[in-house]
Amino acid sequence: MSRRLLLIRHGQTTYNATGRMQGHLDTELSELGLAQAKQAAGLLAEQGISAIVCSDLSRARATAGVIGERLGLEPTVDARLRETHLGKWQGMSSAEVDRDYPGARAIWRHDPTWAPPEGESRVDVAKRARPVIDELMRDPEPWAEGTVLVVGHGGAIAALTCHLLGLRHEQYSILSGLKNTHWSQLTARPDFDPANPQASLEFTADNVEGAKWYFDGWNMGAGN
Repeated sequence: MSRRLLLIRHGQTTYNATGRMQGHLDTELSELGLAQAKQAAGLLAEQGISAIVCSDLSRARATAGVIGERLGLEPTVDARLRETHLGKWQGMSSAEVDRDYPGARAIWRHDPTWAPPEGESRVDVAKRARPVIDELMRDPEPWAEGTVLVVGHGGAIAALTCHLLGLRHEQYSILSGLKNTHWSQLTARPDFDPANPQASLEFTADNVEGAKWYFDGWNMGAGN
């Protein structure tokens, strides 16, 4: 039996609205961001969500809280799902980064192993966040009734999606920016064992570590 995972970005923040970089800065949802979270909650009500896990940053926790209230679920908070630490770029606008670090944003977009000064790379973030999903996979209970929802951040979700899919580092840039309250959707299935095909139909303690992830969609949601 397969397992479905949705990873949704938080609603718009005041920093998003003014084009400033957040990283680990603990910013709040804007009025539009709160409305986006409520709209997303309505859409997700039709997705069979059975468990919610979110980043500990306020913008993700607030989004998860709105969704959880609509779905009757209490989100679990995990700091490993935080956004990329952007080091000296945090709080700066894109224009300011381009002024002070010419060409650096282009390198950052295309090389997931590169990190902003005193910050993390996307590969760092993927390695930090991946164990959250692996631990969830070892516990059949969250998946027994439906789909698991992760509420996080655009950069972290992109990095985690690429890592789950086993993409090479040079392939990380194929994903466009994830819009506020839009999500990535993946399905996990047991790895196929030609010597025992029947064992490949259900997750067990023996095969869950080798789960294979399949890409169902990116930037899913409603509107812009």
